[in-house]
Amino acid sequence: MIDPFGRAVSYLRVSVTDRCDFRCVYCMAEDMSFLPKSEVLTLEELDRICGAFVGLGVTKLRLTGGEPLVRKGIMNLIRSLGRHLDSGALKELTLTTNGSQLERYATELYAAGVRRINVSIDTLDPHKFEAITRWGKLDKVLAGLKAAREAGLAVKINCVALKGVNDDEFDRLVAWCGDEGFDLTFIEVMPMGDIGGENRLDQYLPLSLVRSKLSERWTLNEIDYTTGGPARYVEVRETGRRVGFITPLTHNFCESCNRVRLTCTGTLYMCLGQEDAADLRGPVRMTDDDAVLTDHIREAISRKPKGHDFVIDRRSKAAPVPRHMSVTGG
Repeated sequence: MIDPFGRAVSYLRVSVTDRCDFRCVYCMAEDMSFLPKSEVLTLEELDRICGAFVGLGVTKLRLTGGEPLVRKGIMNLIRSLGRHLDSGALKELTLTTNGSQLERYATELYAAGVRRINVSIDTLDPHKFEAITRWGKLDKVLAGLKAAREAGLAVKINCVALKGVNDDEFDRLVAWCGDEGFDLTFIEVMPMGDIGGENRLDQYLPLSLVRSKLSERWTLNEIDYTTGGPARYVEVRETGRRVGFITPLTHNFCESCNRVRLTCTGTLYMCLGQEDAADLRGPVRMTDDDAVLTDHIREAISRKPKGHDFVIDRRSKAAPVPRHMSVTGG
C-alpha cells in the first residue's frame, strides 16, 4: 500500500479496547465513559481486518488499548494472529501495555510469537506512579517486567515527559534501564482529548530540553537504528542501551510515517493527529467478502495526509484532537 506521498504503509496499530485499569493523567479523565459492547469489534472481526492488512503488505502489527491485556479473550486473538508470523507474511507482532497484567500473560505472549513489548512507566517512585496513573501500583508493574524478562520478551520502557512531575527522574530512569537491560523512549505529551482538570500546557516538556539535560551526565552517541516507529534513537555509552525520543510537537516525524491506526470500533485513522477516518466496521459486518473490506482499506490509504496538526495552544485548554489517546491506541 502506497499513500499519496509515496510512503509505503507497512505498520498497523490496533486498539483492541478503549478500556484500561489505569487512568493516566495525560491520557484520560478519571471518570471516563466507555463504549457499549455493540460498538466494539469482536475478536473475530479484529482478526479478519488484521488479516486483510497483512494481505495488503502490512508486516508489523502492534496491539494497543486502552490496556490490551484487559480485553476478555485477548490471548485467543494474539494466538490467531501468530499464524501470519508462521507464514512469514508478518515480521513482528507486538503490543504496548501498562504492565499491570504482564505477570499473568508474559509466558503466553512469548508462546504466541510475541518477542518484544513496550511498557509505559513514567516514574520509579511508587507514590508518584500512583498519582500519575491514578489507579496503578508500581510493584505490580515491576513484577510484570520481571515475568516478561524471564519469559524471554525484550522490553522497551515508554516514559511521557511531564514538566514538574517526573523531570527530576530522567537520569534515574536511564540508569535503571541500563541495569535492567531495557531500552527507553521518552515521549512528548500529545494534545488529545479532554483529560479533566489537567492542563497540557502545564504538562508539556520539550524533549530537546530533556536530551540536553541527559547529555550533561550521559554520553549520547548517534546511531542508525529504527523499530519502524517514530522514535529517533541514541546509544548511551555508559549503559550500552538505547534511548529514543518521540517528538510530535518539537520535531514531527511525518515525513517517514509508515503507519495507520485502527480503533476497537473499526474506525481507521490514517493519521494520529487528524480527524479524517474510514469506517471498516460497516464493510466487515455487511459482507463476508474480503474484497469489499480490501477496497475500503485501499481507499482510506489514498487519503492519508502528509502530516498532523498537533500543537499546544497557549490560548485554549481545548485539545485540537478531541478523541482520547486510549481510543486511537497511540
